[in-house]
Amino acid sequence: MILFLIRRVLLGALVLWIITVAVFVLFFVAPHNVARLLAGKQASPQTVALVAHRLGLNRPVLDQYGSFIWGLLHGNLGYSFYSNEPVTSLLASRIPVSASLALGAAVIWLIIGVATGVLSAIRPRSFADRTATVISLCFYSMPPFLLGILVLYLLFFRLHLAGVDLFPGSGYVSLTSDPVGWAQHLILPWFSLALTAAAAYARLTRAAMLDVLGEDYIRTATAKGLSRRRVILRHALRAALTPATTQFGIDLGILLGGTVVVEQIFGLPGLGYLAVQSIVTQDLPVIIAIVTLASAFVVAANLVVDILYAVLDPRVRPQ
Repeated sequence: MILFLIRRVLLGALVLWIITVAVFVLFFVAPHNVARLLAGKQASPQTVALVAHRLGLNRPVLDQYGSFIWGLLHGNLGYSFYSNEPVTSLLASRIPVSASLALGAAVIWLIIGVATGVLSAIRPRSFADRTATVISLCFYSMPPFLLGILVLYLLFFRLHLAGVDLFPGSGYVSLTSDPVGWAQHLILPWFSLALTAAAAYARLTRAAMLDVLGEDYIRTATAKGLSRRRVILRHALRAALTPATTQFGIDLGILLGGTVVVEQIFGLPGLGYLAVQSIVTQDLPVIIAIVTLASAFVVAANLVVDILYAVLDPRVRPQ
């Protein structure tokens, strides 16, 4: 197990290194004149030269990349061109928002999706199974931004007109300052993300459960006299969660990197919201930091998924 973890960590580090190379080439090598791009079309030659000098763009490429990696390893991501704030401070203020949104939505879609998939699998082709399939297909076909607009209209705008201010329409409140307000501001974004994702998890869990319930060890456990509930929860569900776990690692890593559309709709100042602002203002250091951080989230989430395989399914053994 230790060797398995070491190999996975080294592989993750290799992936991150490749990503840093791609990011560096994309932003610092591919453009014909990076300093002119950053300074603007109307900038004077003196301003362009000053930008190139301050960013070290007049040095050799390998020297620039070494400084780039050194800064990343030491948490020195530079300063925002737009606000002149340290990029690390900007990210630190936005990560709790994106993490609250992603983790809260993930809990909801796992509960709804896995529970629906299990109930459909133990009663295949029943009325409940067909109903769950139709509802899952409806939500699976609905993009999160459309669902977000619908819940804003129905649960915020219409209720507000009726004099019921139960769900805020936008904004964010810190968990440490007001837990109730924190949940109220995030409940609509949570369900906008969770209901569309839960549909996919319901289908994955149902298909995996149907395969597992036909295995020999499930029939053996039933023949030994174990209760139906214990067979399903203790034996079948653990093995059936492997596909959902794979998808969960990908989805959670992406969400932690920022949910652009949902954060824009609900006015949440997270990483996705910051990414849009940075692209509009061409704030290069912030864009680079968000891309790198989002990649790190995806790599870390997949590392956790690899570890969970051996925990969930006893047939899986790390090699």
